[in-house]
Amino acid sequence: MISRRNIRVKVMQTLYTIDSMAGEAKPGEPAAILAKKLEQSRHLFTYLIYFITEVARYAETDARQKASKNLPTARDLAINTKIAGNEVLWKILEQPGFKAAVNNFKVQTILDTELVRKIYQQLAESEEYKEYIEVQARDKKSEREILDFIFNCLMLPAEDFITHVEENFIHWDDDAEMMQQLVVNFLQKPGSYDFGDMMSKEKMDFAKSLLQTTLEKASVTLELIKPKLKNWDADRIAALDLIILQMGVCEFLYFETIPTKVTINEYIDLAKEYSTIQSGQFVNGLLDNIHKELTAQDKIHKKSYKNSTL
Repeated sequence: MISRRNIRVKVMQTLYTIDSMAGEAKPGEPAAILAKKLEQSRHLFTYLIYFITEVARYAETDARQKASKNLPTARDLAINTKIAGNEVLWKILEQPGFKAAVNNFKVQTILDTELVRKIYQQLAESEEYKEYIEVQARDKKSEREILDFIFNCLMLPAEDFITHVEENFIHWDDDAEMMQQLVVNFLQKPGSYDFGDMMSKEKMDFAKSLLQTTLEKASVTLELIKPKLKNWDADRIAALDLIILQMGVCEFLYFETIPTKVTINEYIDLAKEYSTIQSGQFVNGLLDNIHKELTAQDKIHKKSYKNSTL
């Protein structure tokens, strides 16, 4: 479920962590840092899905609380709990992998129940929710859409929710874009994701290889990058830009199934998203220049990538 772009982000973050360390990394430490970052992302992803399910299930809590009043009104007794039986919701809740991840990470201990109640109330007052409960029949499209609505239109735009997540997951800023993509994709096909593993073996091999290759070939990539800097000293470039450039050059030279155009576009996007305002243009110019030079020297050799699942 995790994409090649997501993998690049995790490798980039790992390399930045290593670059910020005092002294050289110990043997095996880079891989351990990468594994920890992936596990942190799995924890965050599990919590986001768990929060969505808690908001949807709060309909039953709301109905019970209002029905138990001393003098409940007719409206109190007519709370619609359709969403609590949402078919996509229960497909998630019944997944053994989801149950295991919830227990493993103990996400219940950081759940803000008052925030769940608040977001549920916003949901109940929305036109989207009213339209959803007016239809008695269930269809997969509307079942997915209402959960997607909770996440994208109620949770993410809420400042108090973002503050809550930031307080419990220090890497939220780094993972926010990736999490939004993962959650949306997951809600489309909840049965396709294994909560016990962030990625397939093939993708994990790619992540480890990209990390190790970038570290091992640092001197090679710097020799190609430095002459293109003109008046810039490598030490004056944003550290993240240099890491992005080195990863891109490694893909040119050592990853035969990844088209050079894809590599350039991917790293331009990463530079724009994670580095400085000027980084996208800077990385674009440098990678394009290096690509032309390596092509002229016949040093880039690519194989068919049509069957690659990376």
